[in-house]
Amino acid sequence: MVGIKDIAKKTGYSISTVSYALNNSHKVSEATRAIIIKAADELHYVPNNAARTLKRNQSNIIGVFLADYSGAFYGELLHGIKLQLQKENYEMIVCSGEQSHRFIPEKLIDGAIILDAAFDDDEILRLADLDNNIVTMDRDIVHPRIGTVLLDNEGGTNAALTQLGQYDELPLYIVTGPEASYDSQSRYKTAKRWASENKCEVNWIDGDFSRKSGQRAARQILSENSRYPITVFSFNDEMAVGMYKVFAKTDLLIGRDIKMVGFDNIEIASFLTPRLTTIGYSKYHWGIEAAKQIVAIIQNEDAAHKKVYTSLITGESLEKES
Repeated sequence: MVGIKDIAKKTGYSISTVSYALNNSHKVSEATRAIIIKAADELHYVPNNAARTLKRNQSNIIGVFLADYSGAFYGELLHGIKLQLQKENYEMIVCSGEQSHRFIPEKLIDGAIILDAAFDDDEILRLADLDNNIVTMDRDIVHPRIGTVLLDNEGGTNAALTQLGQYDELPLYIVTGPEASYDSQSRYKTAKRWASENKCEVNWIDGDFSRKSGQRAARQILSENSRYPITVFSFNDEMAVGMYKVFAKTDLLIGRDIKMVGFDNIEIASFLTPRLTTIGYSKYHWGIEAAKQIVAIIQNEDAAHKKVYTSLITGESLEKES
């Protein structure tokens, strides 16, 4: 591998002068820098970023830790994070799996944005105690080096159930998400409180945010229920898409026989027929806010705790007529 010694030999400059030029130091003239850069290109020099990171104790890389990449949820979120980090001269790597956790304590990244239930609170707090910079998007946790950017799950859940509540004479089914998910648990607690306050009996169905679990939920509804119409609140749109697929094979019509609300406003929801009523928010904005937060913490600003607010996106899945 070509090193700075090879460039120094080719150009006749000292190793320190070559190093200054390659690192854009003001200690060398532009004319000298141009000669050295030209020689580096001719020799196909590749910078040793690992060594540079050790020397500067900075990588200019942010790790985004996700539990999963599947489904239609993550693209817009990651796009927002990436664009904001680029504005701040940081790069993004997307991480998943237990082995990737070591990137944080080994200082291979400058900060971590976490949306991954595989990290427990104690691990995150330990990492923060070791002066690692962290933003969580999936739990409410307080520490001087941990910022949070969380969805307003309570507001969104209440909005969804208020819409379904206009059909209070109909059976209500609620399809939940995974137990390890902060968002699912927040929606569950809010829905349980809403049901108690409104004296509403709920038929709970366990889901896991996947399309397949939505299909299972629909089949369970069909096997357990003989009275229609009914109302359904799906804790995310992916599961609602799975339910649509199963109900489409029956004589039941969404909107007439099954009045449904989802959560997340994923792109595919706008193509469902009838259009799914759902709880929307900007995943792009959510990503931008997380990126802003992590950079602020790296720059020794106080960690902040922000919410991304939701709104009701109305569709025909609640209409009384077919």
